[in-house]
Amino acid sequence: MARTQRFTLVRLLAFIANLCAYFALGRSTVQVPFLLWSTESLPSLASPAAGHVVSSSQLTTDLSSVFSSGPHTVLLFLQDKLSKDDFTIYGGVFGNKQDGAFLNLEAAMQSSPSSLVLPALEWSAARDAPALLQETLGVSPVLVDLDTLSDLQLNPAVSNLLYFTLPYCTGLHESCEQVLRSNDRIIGKLLSIMKAKNILYTAIYTGLQPSRIIPETSMSDQPVGRSLLQSPVVENVKAPLMFNVSNTPCIMLWAQNLNVSFDLGLKWIDLATETPTFDGSLCNGTSSVLVLNYPSGIILRFAMSQKLFPVSARNWFSLDSVSLESINGTVSFSGSRGIYAPAEYSFHCMSVNSFSDALLIRGETNPNTSNWMVNFVDFQIQGFGLANGTDFSYASDCAGFFTAGIWMGLVTTLLMLWILTYGLSMILQVNTVDRFDDPKGPSISVPQTE
Repeated sequence: MARTQRFTLVRLLAFIANLCAYFALGRSTVQVPFLLWSTESLPSLASPAAGHVVSSSQLTTDLSSVFSSGPHTVLLFLQDKLSKDDFTIYGGVFGNKQDGAFLNLEAAMQSSPSSLVLPALEWSAARDAPALLQETLGVSPVLVDLDTLSDLQLNPAVSNLLYFTLPYCTGLHESCEQVLRSNDRIIGKLLSIMKAKNILYTAIYTGLQPSRIIPETSMSDQPVGRSLLQSPVVENVKAPLMFNVSNTPCIMLWAQNLNVSFDLGLKWIDLATETPTFDGSLCNGTSSVLVLNYPSGIILRFAMSQKLFPVSARNWFSLDSVSLESINGTVSFSGSRGIYAPAEYSFHCMSVNSFSDALLIRGETNPNTSNWMVNFVDFQIQGFGLANGTDFSYASDCAGFFTAGIWMGLVTTLLMLWILTYGLSMILQVNTVDRFDDPKGPSISVPQTE
């Protein structure tokens, strides 16, 4: 009865401490490591992918499959605080061999036939581990320590759930390394007692809360980003320009810089820092026109079209032209040099300009617009087949497969192969002499006529 009251009091205090810590942590990434090993063969569990945070529901499913059949004796080691950094910063504390007669955590896991390591488990799942195991095994947990475990009589024919609490450093007395090293010795002694009792067991080591918190910035507080070329969204990336028809995304454009110049590049104006309107834009099944009207009086017009190419048996879209307008005139640049992609893709290029390796070719011009230039940096556009309202579709990049370096390597390799082949052919054509002159024989006389 006293033991039950003690356990109830411990759970109540732990719940209050966790509740206070929860509000103190706020919006943070609260994760704890979860280690499981057993002296008996258990159903194999797949280790999570790198960076994956195991949820409470997933842990429930895994534990249910592990303890689904037969009685099990489970040792639950709950430390006040634990993070995966405790295994790396204080390297070796869980593999100390100062107590040679006892096991340690590292040796126990290496020698066990079944083990599972979850580097990142939701804090709520670890906090509710005793209740979860109690529900899975169908037995109440028993809070024990070194002294009570030695005297405790366990029946391996039924399930047993033994609950151990381990301290963490408070910064007042011992260092964290010393506390963790002491906890490792305690775990080793407890495992040695189980080994002496000749009882098969499954051990779990985790923490009630993380010892180190990784700050997490809420996505709701950040501007909506985009996934360029299917890469993860990064901070401080401005949203793409989007033209909608009947609240449905129709055209999307993004660029790090939309530079225009009216004096041969002596002064560039970055239109990406301004917010345009889309008056005059339109789109349908075969053509799309994105018109960007800027407060400075500059207008950029992107004309796109799509059509079926029978050779590839699919629709392709192309950026037919880009027009730059101001109060002084208009100049049009043709995109016929390779600005195209499958209709369901977007087009991306790190540099789209009208002056160096130009993808935009200047059309007919007049003296007022002969010096006008455009330079779009990290440019991406899609005029058809938008998947949703926040991300581009898969991007077709303008970078060719055969770069200058690849061509140089291929030409050099072919030249060396030709030299090698020619040399081998010359060697194979060398024949030995099958007839020799006899120096002892009569000399050859050639009659001469005068």
